[in-house]
Amino acid sequence: MTQARRLSLAGWPYERIAAHRGAGVLAPENTFSAMRLAHQLGVRAVEFDVMLAADGVPVLMHDPQLGRTVPGVGDIDSIPSAVLANMDAGSWFDVRYRGEGVPLFVELAQWLQGHGIWMNIEIKPFPGRERDTGQVVGQLTQALFQHVLDPAKRPLFSSFSPIALSAAREAAPGIARGLLVGEVPADWLAQLQALDCVSLHCRHDKLNAGLAAQIKAEGYGLLCYTVNEPVRARELFSWGVDCICTDRIDLIGADFR
Repeated sequence: MTQARRLSLAGWPYERIAAHRGAGVLAPENTFSAMRLAHQLGVRAVEFDVMLAADGVPVLMHDPQLGRTVPGVGDIDSIPSAVLANMDAGSWFDVRYRGEGVPLFVELAQWLQGHGIWMNIEIKPFPGRERDTGQVVGQLTQALFQHVLDPAKRPLFSSFSPIALSAAREAAPGIARGLLVGEVPADWLAQLQALDCVSLHCRHDKLNAGLAAQIKAEGYGLLCYTVNEPVRARELFSWGVDCICTDRIDLIGADFR
């Protein structure tokens, strides 16, 4: 039985609210401080981006180049993880976070696991490194969760890259996958089936009630990003959306209804 079929029979096993890149707009994204703040606010699920540094070590990073959240010039693919860990990923947000480093994926995942926080791990490969990023992140995640038998407590991979998801599937068959898209493509069902995904993750403003109903009727989970208005969140849930990813965990908290 495929993972998607098991999900359709059991229903969405994960949390309904996930904090986008940690605490979204409340702390510097993809940092330990963002994750700690989410935890302090009672959030039970986070989404974050993982990319390989020059030495093949996965780190939390959204952009392929320095400049927006970490000062400097250069490709993330060309900088060793130990150097990134000591760079300033916090000052861009607020001087209070000066010296906040780029987290190593394994260290952060262990911290989240220890605090009972569910993870949507977005595999965000540097261009040209899709397969090895999926493979490395898959292998490390499989090792971290090899003794976790409850599917609801295992992470969920997601990616815009089918190549990365395919590699993660080979490396970590026990970790479920979701396909990330902007607008839902016409062949969404074929893509989900090809990768044995359990869910489709799309932009909330590219979804309508009819399309949501079609996706749910096929037995797939449905996650929408990035939802920051409570009224919109309630509308999406009324359409059958299973989970929303939000920057505003102060407005749309873990127990939001």
